Amino acid sequence: MMADIVNIVTIVILSRGKCGLSKGVTRYLVAMATTDLIVVFLDLILMKIPIAYRDYFGFVRSIRVCDVHAFLLYTATDCSVWFTVTFTFDRFVAICCQKLKTRYCTERTALVVLGTVTALSCLKNIFWCFMLTSEYSLAYARWLCMPRARLLESRVCGLLELLHYILTPVIPFILVLLLNALTIRHVLVASRARRRLRAPSSGEGAHDPEMASRRKSLILLLVISWNFILLWGLFTVYYIWNRVRFLVHVSVFPPESIRELCFLLQLLSCCTNTALYAVTQTKFRDQFKDVVKSPLALILKRF
Repeated sequence: MMADIVNIVTIVILSRGKCGLSKGVTRYLVAMATTDLIVVFLDLILMKIPIAYRDYFGFVRSIRVCDVHAFLLYTATDCSVWFTVTFTFDRFVAICCQKLKTRYCTERTALVVLGTVTALSCLKNIFWCFMLTSEYSLAYARWLCMPRARLLESRVCGLLELLHYILTPVIPFILVLLLNALTIRHVLVASRARRRLRAPSSGEGAHDPEMASRRKSLILLLVISWNFILLWGLFTVYYIWNRVRFLVHVSVFPPESIRELCFLLQLLSCCTNTALYAVTQTKFRDQFKDVVKSPLALILKRF
């Protein structure tokens, strides 16, 4: 519940448009916070809590919406991951491609990109509707909907599931790392060039507003990107190994504690962006204080 509240507060603060960010960047960050909110709701509230308190949720066994739940959960997860990639590319263009920046880094482009990613994520995850049984299981397992027995060791379905995890998040890992490397390289080269041009003999002060702006954008980009990579890394390795194990019949498998740690880190990635914004963005931090103080001030006023 706390994770949902944090994401809702983040959406409210960013939507007010007072954080000193461009409209395009704001659209990306709001979309990321929204999908994180949906993932936490679908994955934690509708999945983990019924498993933990199965004695109180026996009625869900008769609800035949398993496939819909799986489809929505994996679609939201894909959107959350690929929104991070599109945000990383937007910041790469803004920092490294000045000629393309004015045309690409706009609110309209952000809306088109986010809509396209959402549509493609929906199409990609339709196959989950045919992979799982229609009845809930409250066993202590990842899925409330269990895989169909005849498909569990099917090579075709195994390859589909393996492709699912390669598309999300293995390819995003590669793209984020590549874009970050290119962005850092460009900033370092540009910094050295501008430092030579802005030598003390030129009579200008040491402060460079352009490089300060790029540095802030780079810090926000790297913090969000590496938070995604670090928290999703173990989950990705675990599930690809799990699928390969079924395909090639390998008996070695990590302990259950590693699986639970993977789930914990993945869900944590949906709750940490607010803290990251507060650390890296002064105006966001100020807006966060205002949002927190307003209800307290109202309560005190009533008393």
